[in-house]
Amino acid sequence: MGHLPATRTIKAGPEATAAAAQCLAAGGLVAFPTETVYGLGADATNGQAIARLYAAKGRPSFNPLIAHVGDVAAARKLARFDDAAERLAAAFWPGPLTLVLPKTAGCPVADLAAAGLDSIAVRVPNHLVARELIAAFGKPVVAPSANQSGHLSPTTAAHVLADLGGLIDLVVDGGPAQVGVESTIISCLGEPMLLRPGGIARDEIEKLLGRPLAEFPHAGMMEEGEAPLAPGMLASHYAPKAELRLDADSVDAGEALLAFGPVLPPGAEMAPAVLNLSPRGDLVEAAANLFSHLRTLDASGAAVIAVMPVPQAGLGEAIIDRLRRAAAPRPR
Repeated sequence: MGHLPATRTIKAGPEATAAAAQCLAAGGLVAFPTETVYGLGADATNGQAIARLYAAKGRPSFNPLIAHVGDVAAARKLARFDDAAERLAAAFWPGPLTLVLPKTAGCPVADLAAAGLDSIAVRVPNHLVARELIAAFGKPVVAPSANQSGHLSPTTAAHVLADLGGLIDLVVDGGPAQVGVESTIISCLGEPMLLRPGGIARDEIEKLLGRPLAEFPHAGMMEEGEAPLAPGMLASHYAPKAELRLDADSVDAGEALLAFGPVLPPGAEMAPAVLNLSPRGDLVEAAANLFSHLRTLDASGAAVIAVMPVPQAGLGEAIIDRLRRAAAPRPR
């Protein structure tokens, strides 16, 4: 879906809910209020819509996004719940609690939204407008704050328009958001671990679980720009087993090829596996395909993946950043 000439604003109500659900289904971007701030919503299953979302926020970095769903049953289609996760969800959903859980085998959320990880961040929001929109749309919605990267979080429709007017398709105006801190993020990938403090206090969670939360080991010592496991914290990033050879202008014997654009380099015809991020050179399409194509080429068994150059412009900067991280030497 292309950009609309101007961003529409509709007062919250049945008409706005229907228009917003239709817009999301067409791959559009919709800002709407949650119990904390206004979120910028996109179809969590649509990689190209998510790439557009990163572009609209500016200075994109492909970090994991929270998938917002209507209830625990919908969350179970995305993630596997252990006993601790079940208890936390029963006690605090709907509400400002995000759980990081292992993805289900059939998880429909786009690889780009999960930043290529095998885990998924999920929550059930507690705001009538958000809940009605998710129900009408019928699929998970990713919704980071509806502002330019680094700007103050938006608490009114006017704040959203000041930052994103002309860059997104629709704003559902539900009045001032109930300003609060962001959601608390708990990892349930092992022992329950606090990844980000937020709207639900640590002691409430520890009282429910009957034990202290584990501490994220690198909290406060993480490198600037390192790829996070969940929004609001930083951890190891997705890296393929294969070695990545960047800015390749030819393909050596036995190398798989991650291509970009209509013209393939010499040697491509002999490569055991070839995938093109975007045959037409579209950076939004390339971003949407990045993690899934890397995974597929990694599974081909090639020891080296040759990666064609990607332009620095727009989303290209974030694509190159992720490729460089994936190519960085790692301890064996």
